[in-house]
Amino acid sequence: MNRRRFLTHTAGALAGGSLLSASLRGQTTAAPAPAPSRADGATYAPVGKPKPVVKAGEFVIAAAHLDHGHIYGQCNGLTEAGAELKWVFEPDAKKLEAFQKRFPQVRVARALDEILDDPAVHLVTAAAVTSERGPLGCRVMEAGKDYFTDKAPFTTIPQLEQARIVAARTGRKYMVYYSERLHVESAMFATDLVQQGAIGRVLQVIGLGPHRLNAPNRPAWFFEREKYGGILCDIGSHQFEQFLTFSGATDATIASSAIANFAHPQYPELEDFGEASLVGDNGASNYVRVDWFTPAGQSVWGDGRTMILGTKGTIELRKYIDVAREKSGNHVYLVDEKGEHHLHVDGQVGFRFFGELILDCLNRTEKAMTQTHAFKAAELSLRAQAAARRLTA
Repeated sequence: MNRRRFLTHTAGALAGGSLLSASLRGQTTAAPAPAPSRADGATYAPVGKPKPVVKAGEFVIAAAHLDHGHIYGQCNGLTEAGAELKWVFEPDAKKLEAFQKRFPQVRVARALDEILDDPAVHLVTAAAVTSERGPLGCRVMEAGKDYFTDKAPFTTIPQLEQARIVAARTGRKYMVYYSERLHVESAMFATDLVQQGAIGRVLQVIGLGPHRLNAPNRPAWFFEREKYGGILCDIGSHQFEQFLTFSGATDATIASSAIANFAHPQYPELEDFGEASLVGDNGASNYVRVDWFTPAGQSVWGDGRTMILGTKGTIELRKYIDVAREKSGNHVYLVDEKGEHHLHVDGQVGFRFFGELILDCLNRTEKAMTQTHAFKAAELSLRAQAAARRLTA
């Protein structure tokens, strides 16, 4: 069952007052096998079904600065949507070798300029050290290429403002891999439900983003505050993007925010806990909690959850696992005026953002995500981080 038919079927079932979750699960196409990195968020790279939106060679991309494992998810999504991965640039030989094993067709650039000087390249995707992502993006846009970076896209407000200026002047895109919505089928399904009015006007969004630290596998820069930007800037950026999307707010006030290092004194610059409360410009509220406390006994890197309250119903997303019930993720719990519904949407929704981004780059449109939205989510994370009170000494 393709995505359009699945959505139509679901909408019809909702209108009729029953969803019959078990029947829907029976019709669900088998999802891809979990990636080997399922227990480690640093290397988690979702794999979807190929769904090209362009012909071979019509959209050429390059990868650069492979400092975070999210680069594999970024490249998976783009190539599954039909992009041709032509180049890679990475100074670290081990990172380069691993990337070539996953994408053996890629050509190795001797310098970033070799990529930027290639007129065939439409877009550069990167997962550099967080503090270097803004300057790198400006360099890419100045070269006439679109840019797709891992989150968080910036560590300071001046970096954000410079990127806004360069994007406006060059007309190029500075897009961000907010993967906890864009590369999660349940979250994309919820995006559709909310936009279709399934729960009425959204009043509040609660976003919980626990992560597994797995400190021995983290690079040194991950523990340096100036380089990673702080926990609300980093993993919190996912949650602020989801708030804007689900609530329809275009801006927000930081009502309160806090950070702490509760349990990792050996890493004095690490923040292992963060929380924030926001009020959107449309009156919707948001609570965010992010942390590095996923227990060792949990089979996935984090029990990411989102709760959405509307005037006519609620949605809860259990993105990566349904704890102690099912090891699979992508569970959507919907309560509306007709009843209680459980939808297990693995393999039904797909990852349309990447195809839409490719077409946006070719057609100079903004269907996948507007530039204003991408920057505003980053701005909220930076403002929350800057305003945060420290709960520990």
